[in-house]
Amino acid sequence: MSIAKGDTLPSATFRELTENGPEKVSTDDIFKGKKVVLFAVPGAFTPTCSINHLPTYLENRDAILSRGVDEIAVVAVNDAFVMGGWAKATGGEGKIRYLSDADGSFTKALGMELDLSGGGLGERSKRYSMLVDNGVVKELNVEENSGQATVSAAATILGQL
Repeated sequence: MSIAKGDTLPSATFRELTENGPEKVSTDDIFKGKKVVLFAVPGAFTPTCSINHLPTYLENRDAILSRGVDEIAVVAVNDAFVMGGWAKATGGEGKIRYLSDADGSFTKALGMELDLSGGGLGERSKRYSMLVDNGVVKELNVEENSGQATVSAAATILGQL
């Protein structure tokens, strides 16, 4: 069963690339006592994610934060080094958090796994965005087609804030 509005996020541990290497960060570290916009992509450096999805959050970062959001984070079933490289390549380093769900455990706990083995990518995440307030999902926007970034783009979240 997939996560839904009103549900509490499951406990999980991500990895985030820092100047000291990959460091563990928990769902409590990210969401406890904060309002966070979290969006997921099937894969860092993939065309739709890099060209159509992530840029909407970078371009609308200030507008989102000005509406009471404490932080914006992106998560993908990629390792911390790939996510760190993507942060640098996209100019998003220090602007949003790039979280690695390398083994897909968070994605599976949400019921958001997506089998992209046919395209050579293996198990990944569905494309979605959510507004999370103190660990509780307030808004959830899941793409029907992982190759599109419309319902989960920053404009939708802005309209929900």
